[in-house]
Amino acid sequence: MNHWAAQKDLSQAVDLALRHVRDTQAPDGSWHGDYGGPVFLLPTLIVATHIVGAPFDSETEQDFIRFFKHHQNEDGGWPLHIQGESYAYATALCYVAQRLLGVPADDPDLQRGRAWLLERGGAANLPPWGKFLLALLNLYDYDGVMPVPPELWLLPTSLPAHPSRFWCHSRMIFLPMSYLYGIRAQAPLTPVVRALRDEIFCEPYEALDFRASQMQCAPDDIYAPLSRGYRFLNGLLNGYESIAGKSLRARATAFVLDQVRREDENTNNICIGPINKVLNMLCWHYAEPDGERVAAHRRQLPEYLWKGEHGTHMQGYNSSRLWDTAFAVQAIAASGRAGKAKPMLESAHAYIEANQVLEDTPERERYFRDPSKGGWPFSNRKHGWPISDCTAEGLKSAIALRAVVDEPISDERLDDAAELILGWQNADGGWPTYEKARTPAWMEALNPSLVFADIMVDHSYVECTSACVQALIRYRAQGVDPARVRRIDKAIEGGRDFLLARQRADGAWMGAWGICFTYGTWFAVSALRAAGLSADSAPVRRAAAFLVSHQLPDGGWGETIESCRRGTYASTPEGQVVMTSWAVLSLLQSDMADSEPVRAGLRFLQDRQRADGSWPEETIAGVFNRTCAITYDNYRKIFGLWALAAAEAGLDADADVQGLAQ
Repeated sequence: MNHWAAQKDLSQAVDLALRHVRDTQAPDGSWHGDYGGPVFLLPTLIVATHIVGAPFDSETEQDFIRFFKHHQNEDGGWPLHIQGESYAYATALCYVAQRLLGVPADDPDLQRGRAWLLERGGAANLPPWGKFLLALLNLYDYDGVMPVPPELWLLPTSLPAHPSRFWCHSRMIFLPMSYLYGIRAQAPLTPVVRALRDEIFCEPYEALDFRASQMQCAPDDIYAPLSRGYRFLNGLLNGYESIAGKSLRARATAFVLDQVRREDENTNNICIGPINKVLNMLCWHYAEPDGERVAAHRRQLPEYLWKGEHGTHMQGYNSSRLWDTAFAVQAIAASGRAGKAKPMLESAHAYIEANQVLEDTPERERYFRDPSKGGWPFSNRKHGWPISDCTAEGLKSAIALRAVVDEPISDERLDDAAELILGWQNADGGWPTYEKARTPAWMEALNPSLVFADIMVDHSYVECTSACVQALIRYRAQGVDPARVRRIDKAIEGGRDFLLARQRADGAWMGAWGICFTYGTWFAVSALRAAGLSADSAPVRRAAAFLVSHQLPDGGWGETIESCRRGTYASTPEGQVVMTSWAVLSLLQSDMADSEPVRAGLRFLQDRQRADGSWPEETIAGVFNRTCAITYDNYRKIFGLWALAAAEAGLDADADVQGLAQ
């Protein structure tokens, strides 16, 4: 009998965790949790709805204020993300948003926030995206905004710096920004905005030298300083703005507005993310005042809201439902409890089946879109943007579910998913997020955000590569034609080599979408083992040694976002359930599967588990663009179950089709 299966209390822990997963499944078959964390998103929404003149109901707006008050730091400022340090960017926006919601300037919390902001140079020291938002509100002059001329979209698309080549999240923010900048969109000067001009700057508004402030930023907000190349480009763009002709500007804004229209139609007015969602809405507010397109955007805004214990906030996406559901299926698979889980798995299958993208977007080349057919988005089909690792996890889950559901997804649809994954692979052998890299890596030197990193190029990522390699291996095992097998084998080999090349000297892999080394290492080890590396191979042994070296005295593992910011392991004082689960899942695939570090990690998970099978809240485990943490509400229950179940079953710490068939 397997060592872990002999432990009765481990089996009980798995049963409890499985029951909790079952009890928290949504009626549509998904697992739906909070995908929040960023604090700067909600103010953007409030500014936009104020400009449009379509506020939320008073109860929701009071809940917004409750969110702001709860997440104000002790120093008076507001963080970029919950649990983070104060940023001038977030503080100014949170202050302005609350004033727009009716909180008076003499509110004690706002007074503390204003004092913190003014000590750091006031709103003239915001990063570029903050200044742009203030300009829309008539709180900043466009002379102080780094130019984003729409004419850039009319340049030859062969240029590396053409906007269509940017990473899609940045591209889809730059798109409406360039329209709004091009028409100098600006809200009327209302009494509250006039008052704010006197509140958030260190000198009188009329005395501000806006042009000189374009590239000013509070030092603590800066993570990716402006390069000399971007400073030079910014000078050129300022020069162009001084001579821009009306005819070309009109042509450019019309081109951009058509691109905005197609993005709205492709995504059912959800858009790829929350920032471009509200900016697209503002485009239509100025292009077609009081028109149906603004109303359609307004109806979809609740997709991004989450009412939590500490107020209502704006999420970083319209949910992580597909992503979480695909992981939940694989965690359940690892438990080998198909008999108990079949109704739950049938329901999960219904969600996965219903949310595969079945067609490409219309005129996709004209609107700079890659193929979509066969993919899965992060959230749901309505969103319309498939992602490589979401498609891979969706494919892995669909294949695993074939052994248990009555009507599995057809071979043809699995073929479409595999074909899409094959087409996504970058030249370096790795996989990007949404699109093959369209521009060279040096384009990151033109990052204008100051606050975020890796926003210009769709690089290859460890997690995306791992998920795609694993999915292709699963798909190949279903039996495919020899010609496709050769393509798959070549892709897997490229992905394996990419992962081996990305292993650091200390044995770890750095994650980009989770915090951070425990996350990246779990993904990398899982793919390498699936690709044929043995448990005692040198790369896997080095990874295991790295993990063991960072195990905490309580038996767990834990990292903070500083791991992502600094590129070195930054430990929490105590273990965290999610990171401990990732570490245990990695070690179970090494030659340390039956070792004291694994036993200690499992004891940690069991000791932290509550009577209902859940685990308590802890530090944030998700991240994007190095600096902003984001919550995955379902990770504790999913990965806690997965680690315990994999240990109990003696599997290779991965979902197993045979486990579902039992």
